[in-house]
Amino acid sequence: MKNLKTLPFLFATILITMGACSQKTIQSVTLSQDAGFNKIEVLPVKQSLAFPDAGLQIAEAKTEMLGTDSVKFKVAYLVKNYELTKMTMDMTMGECANSAKGQHIHYILDNKPYIALYKPENTVNLAINSEHYLLSFLSRSYHESVKNPAAAVLLHFKIDGQGNYIKLPDATTPMLFYSRPKGEYVGKDTQNILLDFYVKNAVLAANGYKVRLSINDRQFILNQWKPYFLKNIPSGNVKFKLELLDNNGNKVLGIIRVLNEWWW
Repeated sequence: MKNLKTLPFLFATILITMGACSQKTIQSVTLSQDAGFNKIEVLPVKQSLAFPDAGLQIAEAKTEMLGTDSVKFKVAYLVKNYELTKMTMDMTMGECANSAKGQHIHYILDNKPYIALYKPENTVNLAINSEHYLLSFLSRSYHESVKNPAAAVLLHFKIDGQGNYIKLPDATTPMLFYSRPKGEYVGKDTQNILLDFYVKNAVLAANGYKVRLSINDRQFILNQWKPYFLKNIPSGNVKFKLELLDNNGNKVLGIIRVLNEWWW
């Protein structure tokens, strides 16, 4: 991953090794230019199993010093009405890449790619005198986020000079977190590539906030917060970029201090 001192938007490059099939583009997505024979399409996922009672909370967050300049930062979660490692059995399961390990938690720290957690805990190393944002949300086995508010938690915290964990005030700035696509897609998994992201402190609408999706040099405008299938993605390395726009089409400047950029 490459960190640059600028405001956050996101690039992710994945490897596609087989083409995909075609469907009609929906009204809420705009193609900025003619893609020719290999027309990329962005289609909303039709139906996913809802988990209206699912919940995720941070039960404990603590640190342990590592030498003099870093700590082990451990988070333990409380999961309610949701079973980790269980397969999500619905119409969408089988339509896109699916984890053989089942349902899980997406752990997104600052601008790093998510970590999939199949147990309700995780430990990472962090520098002292550092500030962080940690978004965690419940995920279906095929990596689509559970979007009811109780199923996600956004933690703003710092590690002080003595290595102590200190919770900071909740973020109120509109924020966009990238989740999928990620990694390498082969064979039938290329037919429907899941695009999924998480929005905090903003509402996507035709007359409100929007997300601008760039796939290589092609752009789409999304005005609904929902999962999408990407079709007809070209083979090879493909670069994705997500940006949060205000109702005037201006890019919303973020509060994480580095560029959200990673490459595969």
